[in-house]
Amino acid sequence: MNTPRELEVRLGARSYSIRIGRDLLGDATQWRPLLRGRHALIVTNTTVAPLYLARLEPALAGLHWRALALPDGEAHKTLATTALIWDALAQLGATRDACILALGGGVVGDMAGFAAACWMRGIDFMQMPTTLLAMVDSAVGGKTGVDHAAGKNLIGAFHQPRLVLADLGTLATLPPREYRAGLAEIVKIGALGDAAFLARLERDAAALDARADDPLTAAIAHACACKAGVVMRDETEQGERALLNFGHSFAHALETVTGYSALLHGEAVAIGMVLAARLSAQLGLANGADTQRLATLLAALGLPTQPPPGLDADALLAAMHLDKKKRGGGLRLILWRGAGAAFIAEGIDEAAVRAAWAC
Repeated sequence: MNTPRELEVRLGARSYSIRIGRDLLGDATQWRPLLRGRHALIVTNTTVAPLYLARLEPALAGLHWRALALPDGEAHKTLATTALIWDALAQLGATRDACILALGGGVVGDMAGFAAACWMRGIDFMQMPTTLLAMVDSAVGGKTGVDHAAGKNLIGAFHQPRLVLADLGTLATLPPREYRAGLAEIVKIGALGDAAFLARLERDAAALDARADDPLTAAIAHACACKAGVVMRDETEQGERALLNFGHSFAHALETVTGYSALLHGEAVAIGMVLAARLSAQLGLANGADTQRLATLLAALGLPTQPPPGLDADALLAAMHLDKKKRGGGLRLILWRGAGAAFIAEGIDEAAVRAAWAC
């Protein structure tokens, strides 16, 4: 087996590893010793289970375990679907030393983590992301939750995993659109706080779009390291961690208004970042050339940069007002002063936001 790259996330007395490499799911030494009890539940979905579930099964011999394959897609990221996880834990007789193995993309990881946070007031879970977006974003940092009809991720908890195991081999079966959606979250890391990394992504855009191994592995490791550093400094998003939401208030509004069906999360984030940059330029906070530079990079990676036509501005604004990142009376957004210089902006005028949507 290949030796993985390893990053450590330290949160006071707690810590866990992020391991990035190939053939990690089938290498029991990477994750089996971290199971503390005799109960294990693999939570996956109907798309991932036929591809990768069999790689985990041999290492679970001797344990009381089962697998639960949930329906695939953001539309199923609900309390009703999460209840199926709790039902499976109950049928397994899972005790406080049980562990959930989240094998799938961000939807699986978010629901499995939230279920783990709630079962007996908190049990272990491991993130085993099989999408690029989950590897560099949702699997790292301990945000878990489900969507509500009123907005994305409105119900959730901070619950850190026991391990993040990113097996890069799983990206080979990822459809092109989903792969590119993950690239948006990598671009976000450069856009919000690392101008040099953003420039490297511009140089490597063609290679990244072609899934070239060396630049892709380096980009994933760098993105994970940057996010882990932010999480260690601000676990529960009281300050700096909010910067990781660059573009997300716009993105979550797009997902809510379109019913989680028109755009993948990374696609919505790509559009949201361009809108946040555009609003920054309109407010005189940044140069419009920076907005175009960002849009050009995203387009080179095969990502959308404009909202779908025909969306209702009032509905989009209403969704932004309910977004959990909002505080007080005005809109609280992550804007930027240019590449690598994001900041928290309070009390943004609604008319200015409406103008950004309209362009």
